[in-house]
Amino acid sequence: MKINAPALAYAGCSTAGEITPRGLEEGQILALLLPSASFSVASTMVDSLSSSGMDRITDEVGALRRSLQGRVGYERTNTTFALCFIDGLSYAEEAVTSAIHWGLDDIPLIGGSAGDDLKFETTRLISNGRVTSDSAIIVLITTEIPFHVFKTDNFVPTDEKLVVTASDPDQRTVREFNATNAAEEYAASVGVIPQMLTPLSFASHPVVVKVGGEFYCRSIQKMHADGSLSFFCAIDDGVVLSIAQPKGMVESTRAALRDVEDRLGGIDMILGFDCVLRRLDARNRQVFREISELYKVNNVIGFGTYGEQYRSMHLNQTFTGIAFGERQAAE
Repeated sequence: MKINAPALAYAGCSTAGEITPRGLEEGQILALLLPSASFSVASTMVDSLSSSGMDRITDEVGALRRSLQGRVGYERTNTTFALCFIDGLSYAEEAVTSAIHWGLDDIPLIGGSAGDDLKFETTRLISNGRVTSDSAIIVLITTEIPFHVFKTDNFVPTDEKLVVTASDPDQRTVREFNATNAAEEYAASVGVIPQMLTPLSFASHPVVVKVGGEFYCRSIQKMHADGSLSFFCAIDDGVVLSIAQPKGMVESTRAALRDVEDRLGGIDMILGFDCVLRRLDARNRQVFREISELYKVNNVIGFGTYGEQYRSMHLNQTFTGIAFGERQAAE
């Protein structure tokens, strides 16, 4: 298929797997086109995240809002949402997400961190002919089509605690839990030997942190030769983590999608950002096919991420999405 649309603006990123109309796949190129009759869009790319001040990002969001408002002639937060794509190896997602959220006020934010199929080498951001790393793309969208932003996960905290006692916050690396080698202490807590730790181990036994009365996942990316552990999310000395016990992924995802359908009176399609660790865990627990079919029948498209953005938070091991209802249902 060839599309001749030289004036078409676009934004995207590299991934860690795709969610296609056929379900979960890998090695695919996925495109979602927003018809101009129903959507008005403005976007910007923020370069050099590692050296950018957060005020600059907030200012970029303000300029983006003014640009979109000038185009459509108004701004209503209940008809506007924001997407973001962020370098998943930038170590800056928390600060960038917070800065974007601050500039958006009540406009909901949803997004995903770019991946590179678990190589952990380089991720790419793509915007109107530019291909970069250490960047973020912010897309502001206004539509009269009803939508709902949501998230779902499948873990519950246990009483098993890991306190970060030695870390490198800039590199998101933990050297010690409970004054003991990080890999050894984590492995003992989940009942395996350190030499057996793999990405599947981390996906199957996530750790969570309590923020504002709610638990959020702080997923482990990989183990180093010295027994230190790299994380997908920000980490620091003194942070108290709880070992989490996964619950049924299929059942919790189905319940979340059913709730969205009830809210909208029907689902036309969902743009979803699905943590790569959920995909690994689904394979490990032999529910990959069921999750893939669930996404397919609910018209989910999107990609596997190195982290998810939801309003002001950067998350891991979570499915975040924006669901669109049918215009007829709204009318």
